[in-house]
Amino acid sequence: MGIRDYLALRKARRQLKDLHTHARGLHHMRRDIMPAGAAAQLGAALDVSRRGWRRGSRDEVARAAGALEQALAGWAPLHRSGWTENFEVLVVALGVAMAFRCYFFQPFKIPTGSMQPTLYGIHSEEREAPTRFDKLPLKPLKWLVTGDWYHEVRVAAGGPVQPLYQDESKPGYIAFQVAGRRYHVPSDAVVARRALRVNRDGRIEPGAVLWSGIVHSGDHVFVNRVVWNFRRPRRGEVMVFSTQAIRGLPQGTHYIKRMTGLPGETVGIRPPELLIGGVPVAEPFTIGRIVRREKLAPWAPPYAGYQVIGSQVPVDFEPALRAPGDTVNLKAHEYYAMGDNTGNSRDSRYWGPVPERNLLGPACLVYWPFTSPRFGRID
Repeated sequence: MGIRDYLALRKARRQLKDLHTHARGLHHMRRDIMPAGAAAQLGAALDVSRRGWRRGSRDEVARAAGALEQALAGWAPLHRSGWTENFEVLVVALGVAMAFRCYFFQPFKIPTGSMQPTLYGIHSEEREAPTRFDKLPLKPLKWLVTGDWYHEVRVAAGGPVQPLYQDESKPGYIAFQVAGRRYHVPSDAVVARRALRVNRDGRIEPGAVLWSGIVHSGDHVFVNRVVWNFRRPRRGEVMVFSTQAIRGLPQGTHYIKRMTGLPGETVGIRPPELLIGGVPVAEPFTIGRIVRREKLAPWAPPYAGYQVIGSQVPVDFEPALRAPGDTVNLKAHEYYAMGDNTGNSRDSRYWGPVPERNLLGPACLVYWPFTSPRFGRID
């Protein structure tokens, strides 16, 4: 046998082997619905093709391939379209992603600034006009890498600007109403009293810009849904939990705070200290750096320590820890959650402990924006 004949035989055997693999998969999948005769014919053709691709001559390989193709006729096309194969790959990928999300790691978006400077929610930077990177076609690419998006809040009709305050449907923003229409401005732009472009009488002209600037997307994190199945939650972990059945909170969503109190403990605050059973706590280091008002990193502002909430409380809440000396006694299966930025955080001091059944898991990793200085592991 010459080299050319040898290579041709080798190619024919390889093609027969591929056909055999396809037919065997079909046989396993559909033999329960095949007529007995068709199933037997396909089984016999598989036996012949198995011998053929292993050691058959060129003629034997050709006969085995013909018998196998005849047995397959009418049951499945030998070659599916690219669209069909791509769709199947997409379905499998989505199934794997959903299983991964349900049982292992779930993505979560930080909406507000209650965890600053550890994690940042939606925040803004006032700009009069966009740069060339804030215009198409570069604008989506910039957002994909940095999470930054230039945004203009332009009113359709003029009139008095009426604040509607926090809009739970859009965390991280404050709503304003002008001429019966609602507009949203980043919360930190309003809290910091950055200029909303209104007249001295509180009105705005038709078509005018109420606010414009760069909106920085909040940190996007992964939540470890596995680890608390094997050990108890620990003080100092960044906890993600469901708001289900917690009075005063919007239902059907998730919050992120730091775990400061564990079941059976008595929690108090003596600014800037966190008290457990009347004793100041500085461990683990994630609690200690807040108490000591340290910096998370050179670029970050220092922590402000733990603060009581004082007397200015919304009517929807039954607050605790209003003043130094106040305490909260946690029952079994209850945890106390506080933001790292307690001066600007609605947390357990307002709406009470978090039931154990509501816990989702600890936040473990900032995965986006890619340029965030907090990208990577969360402490």
